[in-house]
Amino acid sequence: MSDDPQNLGGVWYGRYDALGYAESNSFVARLDDDGGAISGTITEPDTSGGTGVRRAFVSGTRSASGLRFVKQYDGGALAHAVRYSGQINSDATEISGTWIIVSHHGIFTMRREKFAEIDLEREEEIELVGPQDALFNR
Repeated sequence: MSDDPQNLGGVWYGRYDALGYAESNSFVARLDDDGGAISGTITEPDTSGGTGVRRAFVSGTRSASGLRFVKQYDGGALAHAVRYSGQINSDATEISGTWIIVSHHGIFTMRREKFAEIDLEREEEIELVGPQDALFNR
């Protein structure tokens, strides 16, 4: 776990909306943050009538409370790139901003839950104790 309170590594749940035409979608982003160098993947439902999902790779940078990244679709359903620019809130649990593709643009929001390390350790202890108790109390 990073000591950097603005580290964006983890799972994010987001939504984007187009401005000027009816396009919106939800997505899940899995991000890695190596000292401000952002990489990862985005998965989103295929809204073009397909039954699958769209996948994309993420590459960008974080500096102070700003984030810029490019979402490059993998060429399955789509093959274009989308540029994102956003602001990170003070506890690094929400990012909101804008996106642009050539002549189309819109807004996005991403959210994640952030747990204190002590909370995660307690949860791990509960998981370890629970199944053991069940085995010994038969």
